[in-house]
Amino acid sequence: MDIKDINIPILSKNIKEGETNKNIFESKGLLTINLISSPGSGKTTLLENIAPILNEQGFPCLVIEGDIATTRDAERINKKEIKCVQINTHGICHLESKMIRKAFEQLDMVNEKILFIENVGNLVCPAEFYLGEHEKIAILSVTEGEDKPEKYPLLFKESSCVLLTKVDLLPFLDLTEDIFISEIRKLNKKAPIFLMSKKDKSSYMEFIEWLIQKHLSIFGGER
Repeated sequence: MDIKDINIPILSKNIKEGETNKNIFESKGLLTINLISSPGSGKTTLLENIAPILNEQGFPCLVIEGDIATTRDAERINKKEIKCVQINTHGICHLESKMIRKAFEQLDMVNEKILFIENVGNLVCPAEFYLGEHEKIAILSVTEGEDKPEKYPLLFKESSCVLLTKVDLLPFLDLTEDIFISEIRKLNKKAPIFLMSKKDKSSYMEFIEWLIQKHLSIFGGER
């Protein structure tokens, strides 16, 4: 038996558990977003900034944080008065569907409409494991370099949209946003690409609107 033969049943079981998760999320009207990126690209900062705005607009959020160790990210989110639970994988480089279901059961859901899953910082393994999400989103910071999509193609091929973060640092790099966009477009020609900087809060608004429209398209209703 080779490695591929071993991987097939592991992934198949995870997919089946992921579908169970999705059925649970949909029964509760939750748009579920799987955020994937390298460590330090700005996933937690993104959530700190967009979750309060989504709450104000009538789309309150829940968050599941994934890390190998510590509860630091969950503590940051909880300070924003957003319900959040931490998963520590203790060495595993990705989250799996069964972990998500156990974590979700710990969340006291009331009227939340969006569940964010902040995956373990890694561009490889998390892209392979379906968690029951509606949308998989890739996050790339400009400080990582424009070559990351080509080096880690699966994530960028499968993502519903791509967030390019820390764009305020572009003037200090020998790169332009057009270079990043062209590299992403080689792999994914349709996904919207949103440029973001924590120094410019308005840069989050297009992505927030994209999330709201996704929720409305799946679950209906009005703003």
